[in-house]
Amino acid sequence: MEAKRGIQWSSIIVPSVQEMVEENLITTVPPRYLRFDLDKAEIDSDLRTEIPIIDMNLLCSSTSMDSEIDKLDFACKEWGFFQACLKTHSLQTYINSEVQDFFNLPMEEKRKLRQRPGEIEGFGQAFVVSEEQKLDWGDMFLLTMQPVHLRKPHLFPKLPPPFRLASMTNKRLPILRA
Repeated sequence: MEAKRGIQWSSIIVPSVQEMVEENLITTVPPRYLRFDLDKAEIDSDLRTEIPIIDMNLLCSSTSMDSEIDKLDFACKEWGFFQACLKTHSLQTYINSEVQDFFNLPMEEKRKLRQRPGEIEGFGQAFVVSEEQKLDWGDMFLLTMQPVHLRKPHLFPKLPPPFRLASMTNKRLPILRA
């Protein structure tokens, strides 16, 4: 019996922001990265002024999962992002270091992990559906680790060894899961 593949997302491939800047392909920020269309949201007086912090360990705890899921829901709906926190300090430090090392790799190394046409995973921008769409000024790396059957096998052999090792041996690295 074949395992379910789930929803297949895709994205139009766009130039890397880092590449455009490093190769002097632009002299000003291209219009598709300017966000004049966004209304400035009114700030609710009850809204916290700190970035929401989600404790990834609590998301796996049967006693505190519900309240942490509520915090995650709020963070995603109201902020659009959150800071993932792992109580295992050494693990968090290690992951942060490996992520930073990845983004510090030369562009030629990151190109090996570039998104393929029609796919969303890899180095680039995600959820680009039209040439007119406004984009974030930055690059990202999207990688599904769990469930294993949704992984993109062409990406894993090209991953830097620490990412590859972590993704294959530790199933509890939610900060790397996209």
